[in-house]
Amino acid sequence: LRSLGADPVVVDVFDAPALSRAVASARPDVVIHQLTDLPKDLNPREMGAAIVRTARIRSEGTRNLVGAAIAAGAHRLVAQSIAWAYAPGAEPHAETDPLDTGAEGESGINVQGLIALEDLTLKSPPLEGVVLRHGQLYGPGTASDEPSNSAPIHVDAAAYAALLAIDHGGPGIYNIAQSNRSVATEKARAELGWTPDFRLPV
Repeated sequence: LRSLGADPVVVDVFDAPALSRAVASARPDVVIHQLTDLPKDLNPREMGAAIVRTARIRSEGTRNLVGAAIAAGAHRLVAQSIAWAYAPGAEPHAETDPLDTGAEGESGINVQGLIALEDLTLKSPPLEGVVLRHGQLYGPGTASDEPSNSAPIHVDAAAYAALLAIDHGGPGIYNIAQSNRSVATEKARAELGWTPDFRLPV
């Protein structure tokens, strides 16, 4: 947890009372939720357990964070979801397309976590909920230096979308990915003023 101009605070998202105290002390107007529990370099041998842990963060952890944000008087919650969990169907997928609720195994666990996160973010008044469905990240600090999948997004452009979502666009869902055949990104470009070409200065 970090507020502008203050040192970061480490807190367990599953410890609801401690989380509430930490968020209240930050007095946020906007909360950005990008919590996961994924292994370094997305090690395939560790991904099964990581998916279960991350699904719990997206359900129980998000519930705790929403409660803490509301109690602290925040007005907006920006949460990270993913753009490659749509149900099979015509492409490119718009934000109104359903997630793949029929997925099984690890994919099913992943989708159920996403559904919980998105519902809590979007349906917790008085918070304005914004869900950013990110493509698969690449770039500095990620598992890949180059795009290598059907809906990639550079980590700088993903961070830029979160920054814009603080005070741009209305509540709702936005696909955040480079131009591709899988997901449509016109809404984010038009309503957030976002571009996938954003890069931090080197």
